Amino acid sequence: MPEPEVLTDMDVAGTDRYVMRKLPEVTLAFWVMKIAATTLGETAGDLFAQTLKVGYFLTTIALFLIFVVTLVVQLRSRRYNPFFYWTVILSTSMAGTTMSDFMNRDASAKFLTDGATSLGWGPQGLGLGYPTGAAILISLLLAIFAIWKRTGLTFAIRDIVSFRAEALFWAAILVSNTLGTSMGDFLSDSSGLGYAGGALLVTGALAVLVVLMRVPAVPNVVLFWIAFVLTRPLGATAGDFLTKPVAKGGLDLGTAGSSAVLLAVLIGLMGYAHIQERRTAVPRDKSLTGVS
Repeated sequence: MPEPEVLTDMDVAGTDRYVMRKLPEVTLAFWVMKIAATTLGETAGDLFAQTLKVGYFLTTIALFLIFVVTLVVQLRSRRYNPFFYWTVILSTSMAGTTMSDFMNRDASAKFLTDGATSLGWGPQGLGLGYPTGAAILISLLLAIFAIWKRTGLTFAIRDIVSFRAEALFWAAILVSNTLGTSMGDFLSDSSGLGYAGGALLVTGALAVLVVLMRVPAVPNVVLFWIAFVLTRPLGATAGDFLTKPVAKGGLDLGTAGSSAVLLAVLIGLMGYAHIQERRTAVPRDKSLTGVS
């Protein structure tokens, strides 16, 4: 059997042949899985860094290396595989959680779990604060999008089929998930809204985006990326709501228990997506553009 042809960026731009897509369709199931993955990323990141007292420094290094490994597997895949894709999303969520915490927090008592006096080996945060950390991450995300635009490659997720476009996509995903963590922590810890209030605010913003999808003048690609960033603080606040003590407005389910339940839910959803993908797998024409 001949090897599948690898299409370059110019091939994709200049031919009417079918190409194999690498990323999923954007449907309601996509957003459900995204929120589940980001919530698990929040609880799992806190589990390693805080509950197990590995600390932000070592946990960030370990989770970033896991992200690199999962990303290599995804980039080497020749077609969309739900397990590969959502594993990278999960790894960016976990790494983004501890990267954000390392940027914004420090080893002061207000950031330590009850009864803890230290948090692992190495520096335990730069202490930049949520506003400064968010400003840095927004600037970095805008820089990635500026580079992406200069390449002339599509921003539409379901039309990303080249290596360069996918690499830029995952760079934006990692930074957006880190930014979303900072936003979620700010809403939960510093804004006065609390976990439930922060989640309601983000949910309201997402509802506005759904309405804007009906406005022809607003590109759906722009709405997609705004929604992608906003679903991360929704996951962060949901994760905090599940794990934090009742006295702080949470359910006090713990990071280990919450992570186990969320992991089971996410694996179940990935299995369902894999079955659906095998049932409906058909070649995609490169002329289909935009985000549905």
